[in-house]
Order: sequence, then C-alpha cells, then structure tokens
Amino acid sequence: MKHVMVPIICPLRKALKAFGGKWNLIIIKSLGNEELRFSEVRSKIPDISEKVLIDKLKVLTEQKLVIRKDFNEIPPKVSYRLSKLGVQALVIVEEIEDFGKSMID
Repeated sequence: MKHVMVPIICPLRKALKAFGGKWNLIIIKSLGNEELRFSEVRSKIPDISEKVLIDKLKVLTEQKLVIRKDFNEIPPKVSYRLSKLGVQALVIVEEIEDFGKSMID
C-alpha cells in the first residue's frame, strides 16, 4: 500500500510561510504604513540585493501581505504598500522587534 501525504492546513504553518526568512520581516517593517517606490524600499534595507528584494516583494504580493501599484508609465513606476493583512503582520513584526530589543538590554 502506497502512503499518500495529505497537506495539513495549519494556521501556524501558513503564518510561518508568510514570515519565511529574515527578509520578509524586514521588508514588512520597512514598508510600515507608507507607500514606497522600489528604490525607497531598497534604500531602507541597504544589505539586501536587488534580486532578493524583487523576489521577496513578489512573494509578499502573492501572499497578499503587500499591494503592488503599477503606474503604467515609461519608464516603469511601481510602488508598494502593506495590505490590511500586511498591517496585521506589521504588528507581529514589531512585537518580534520588541522581543529582540529586550534580549539586548
């Protein structure tokens, strides 16, 4: 008999996937309550590569945490902001940040 893996729908796993890796959390924190152009996001996170930032913004957009606004201009102009779900995530990210600060004190 063949074993078939059935995916478990678990809210914690879904949340961990959304927060996956350090960059997602940092991008969410960097966007905060602002609408930023790509270059502005990049300037807030100087140690992230352009490719990684592009990839992570795409993932966060697919996960509905970030909203991408395309202005249909030449040259291309795009901005990013947190969705309602992203704003909820920001609260959690800030709690994690506070926890990190308490580890330093």
